[in-house]
Amino acid sequence: MSDKRAIIIDTDPGQDDAVAILAALGAPQLDVLGITAVAGNVALAQTERNARIICEWAGRPDVPVYAGAAAPLLRPLVTAEHVHGKTGLDGVPLHQPEMPLQAEHAADFIVTTLRERPAGTVTLCALGPLTNLALALRMAPDIAPRIREIVLMGGSYFEGGNITPAAEFNIYVDPHAADIVLRCGAPIVMMPLDVTHKARSSAARIGWLRALPNRAGNLAADCLTTLERYDVQRYGEFGSPLHDPTVIAYLLQPQLFGGRQVNVSVELAGELTLGATVIDWWGISGRAANVHYLTEVDADGFFRLLADCLSTLP
Repeated sequence: MSDKRAIIIDTDPGQDDAVAILAALGAPQLDVLGITAVAGNVALAQTERNARIICEWAGRPDVPVYAGAAAPLLRPLVTAEHVHGKTGLDGVPLHQPEMPLQAEHAADFIVTTLRERPAGTVTLCALGPLTNLALALRMAPDIAPRIREIVLMGGSYFEGGNITPAAEFNIYVDPHAADIVLRCGAPIVMMPLDVTHKARSSAARIGWLRALPNRAGNLAADCLTTLERYDVQRYGEFGSPLHDPTVIAYLLQPQLFGGRQVNVSVELAGELTLGATVIDWWGISGRAANVHYLTEVDADGFFRLLADCLSTLP
């Protein structure tokens, strides 16, 4: 049996998703079993196409890509074209991918893979709204104890929201799906805004990627530069938070991060707080901890790790 860590990447690319996928495909410690696309940053037609483009950037057309949910479980889709552009990958050159889209639905692929692989060997890496994971868990509750770990980017507590004053985007887009995932009983690690906002790009850190003697490093640098322009316009700040790659970095070097075990619940009914993650930081509720919630990161170590992963790609 391979000593690589087997993962499925569930994603809605997205420039920061692109960097995360490239890092995963460049990491020799990871075995990417497949990539499942979900509607989120842009519509599903763009996210599945972008996932295939990214695989081809990495020279990995062998990694199967599956299309999943085109809309949240119960709500209309909210996208983030105002951040990522109409393509989801504005700012980098795109092409028509040659690798095929798999016929199987993303949720079916997740279920089949978890049932066929030995229990406790497959990690789910969620970079977007959690609709595909929730569909899989609702369709096949027996897969929950077979999951090694769910590592997801989403949520916020100390930093507030980035799509509403209270809610982080990935959770807000499909809060009902997030509720299903958080209640499933599998081990969960959450990368909220509280940690990703400490993993900001800088001229030096982008320079580490730009200096790589390959195409992948420059594509990643272009993605960060595009995101940085948005943050300057909206917040007046230089340095863009690099959200989704924290998921991959945690798998490779968890010692770069710090946090604590807490109970996390999702607000499903609040008029002003829909999609907010309610973090029981001080254990007040008495509810059992269900999430390893991260709040600290060694940002320089994080960016150097990304550069190391990207350096193995074409």
